[in-house]
Amino acid sequence: MTTLQSAVMIGLAVLATQLTRWIPFLLFRRKTPPVIAYLGSVLPSAIWGMLVIYCFRNGTLVAGSNGMPEILASAVTVGLQAWKRNLAISIAGGTLCYMALVQLFFPISG
Repeated sequence: MTTLQSAVMIGLAVLATQLTRWIPFLLFRRKTPPVIAYLGSVLPSAIWGMLVIYCFRNGTLVAGSNGMPEILASAVTVGLQAWKRNLAISIAGGTLCYMALVQLFFPISG
């Protein structure tokens, strides 16, 4: 790829990114439509639900550690979120808990 092709590609990526950032503000300059406001209120919960299902989809309760590291780390994550209300602390704490459990108490054999 030549330098010109790279520059054009980067320029197009910048343009596309800026368009996707500014078009909603231009379209909804006056008032946000009710359907957009509704989606803004329900989609965060739906996305979290999909993430939970995605994370536990391959788990099994009949083999290995019976899903204990996942369940315990999830409980730590939920507890930290309820206590601190800080997403970064909750995610980091749950991840650290899971990794410690998997490495120390429930080694994954493969």
